[in-house]
Amino acid sequence: MLIADDQEMVRAGFRLILETQPDIEVIAEAADGAACVEAARRLRPDVCLVDVRMPKLDGLDVTRILAGPDAADPLRVVVVTTFDQDDYVYGALQGGACGFLLKDAGPGLLVEAVRAAARGDALVSPSVTVRLLERLGQYTGSLPGRGGGSAHPLTDREMDVARLVARGRTNQEICQELYVSLGTVKTHLGSIQTKLGARSRVEIAAWAWETGAVHSR
Repeated sequence: MLIADDQEMVRAGFRLILETQPDIEVIAEAADGAACVEAARRLRPDVCLVDVRMPKLDGLDVTRILAGPDAADPLRVVVVTTFDQDDYVYGALQGGACGFLLKDAGPGLLVEAVRAAARGDALVSPSVTVRLLERLGQYTGSLPGRGGGSAHPLTDREMDVARLVARGRTNQEICQELYVSLGTVKTHLGSIQTKLGARSRVEIAAWAWETGAVHSR
């Protein structure tokens, strides 16, 4: 993975935490957004851990370049910041990030966010998840499911999965709550993403909150 932050001590701290894990290797660091983009394109890390406030290019611009809808071969980006601001969170997820963490979230959550991104899942700091998703309807943008009360395209079981995703459940927790296999959950998630045009489970969650699906049952 790659770590991008303009503070050397923060990068060193993240590296120290992450490299204690047997399945995580930090292959590069970057002190500004432009260097991050260059290194990410050259090295193709499995996960990029990107700070919001950096010189030359901020983390939101970096995220759009590396993971956004216009990226030819998108990478997995987890955004981290000191600031708990809705516009940062929304900008990161709108830009294609598959995770968003506050820097005080703790080592365990940092490691889990990186692992989730590597698996193709997403993790958002619990302290901001529900507030963010409930407020998404206040923004204008291109998240799936916006605009109108047309009937949703999901089956009943897919709706069950989407609701649980919106409540922050992991794939394993969804298995346990719905009494289905992990493979079945992954199949449903793939179908949901295709039907909604969602790039990640974060966008599935956003759709569920925006359309009221979370509270429809």
